[in-house]
Order: sequence, then C-alpha cells, then structure tokens
Amino acid sequence: MEEENVSAHKYFDNIFWIATREGKEKLATINSTPGESVYSEKLILHKRKEFRIWDPYRSKLAAAIIKKIRYLPISQDSRILYLGAATGTTASHIDDIVGKKGKVYCVEFSQRAVRVLIEQVCSKRKNMYPILADARFPERYGIINGYVDAIYCDIAQPEQARLLADNAELFLRAGGSALIAIKARSIDATRKPEDVFREEVSRLRNRNLKITAVVPLEPYEKDHLMVLAER
Repeated sequence: MEEENVSAHKYFDNIFWIATREGKEKLATINSTPGESVYSEKLILHKRKEFRIWDPYRSKLAAAIIKKIRYLPISQDSRILYLGAATGTTASHIDDIVGKKGKVYCVEFSQRAVRVLIEQVCSKRKNMYPILADARFPERYGIINGYVDAIYCDIAQPEQARLLADNAELFLRAGGSALIAIKARSIDATRKPEDVFREEVSRLRNRNLKITAVVPLEPYEKDHLMVLAER
C-alpha cells in the first residue's frame, strides 16, 4: 500500500513517522528484509522503500519514543546488547535502525522463544545474533567480542536493575548508555509501582549508572517505567 506522507524522526536515526489517510501518525522503521514481517505488523511502500509500522502496544521502546524520550542510544552502525529479546518484536526494529554494519546481540532464556527467534527472524537478518542464556550470568555469553554501544533490557525478573548493571560492567563501553523497561509488578506486585521505580532507579545509581531520563509508558504499558542511564 502506498502512503504519501513519510517523514524522518527529528532526533533519531532511521526512525520515521507515517501519516495515514485517516490523519494519524504512526512510528515506523525501514524494513531490512523487504516483504517479510516479524509480528504481522503492517508494511508500507513509499518511494521504493518498505516501512514497518512499529506498534507501541507491542514494543516498549516504541512507546518510549512516542512518549518523547529525549535521547535514544541506538543509531546507524551501533552494537546493541538486547536482554530479553523474546521472539524479536522490538529487536527486529532495532536491527532496522542499526543497519547492515550494526549488530544486535539477542539474549533470551526461553528455548521456545529462541527457536522462533532463530527460525523466523535471525535466519533472515544476518546481523542479529541469538544467545540462549540467562541474563543473570553475562559471563556465560561467549559470543560477544569487545564492548557494545548500548544495552536494552526488557526482562520480567525481580532484580532487573542488578541484572542490567552486571551486564553493563562486562559489556557496556565507557560513555555508553542503557535503556531498561522497569516492570513494577514483576518486581513486587504488593507494593506501589512508584516505590518500586524509586528503589530500582536508586540501585542503578549505586552501580555507577547516571540516570538521564525516566519515561512512564502508560497508556501503552501499565506500571512500566523506561529508564535511560549512562555509564
């Protein structure tokens, strides 16, 4: 389907806005595997380029961008460590952003999810590297050579901040940034989300990560906070 109004995001590399005929603006990335969708997202053809609509209800990173996060440490040619990649919904959009010279290391604990990730996504996107591993033990990854430019963390485990900090100490370059989607209910469903957020942010600070932005993700995700930190 051909759409007329496509514009580059004002601040972020390889991210676009598509104005639909209904007058709505939707986030999108250029599809690095034309003709292939990852999660049944809509594909839009414009001036011989194919765009993938990026659903903020399916991707917390898309939600953070729409909620106007002020900086995105993911750009052309970046090396990204993705913790909790699942079947590749958000990771595939990150792959579109970093391009052919970038790399996305996809850590996932679930064997079923990794099987889908490999068969349906990584087999077609050659700069996405699936890693079947527990993110609590980053020393076991093996495949990563050198440092990464950014870490994206989306894991439903109680010690989310500690897990991110452990990975950052091993793999994040000096001056690199990390994004973490803090899920209050996964940490402690009996406490107020704002108290959980405050405690997790404090843990990140105590591990030498400088907090540069916090973005609530409602209405796209309930009781979620996207935190941007710099090493």
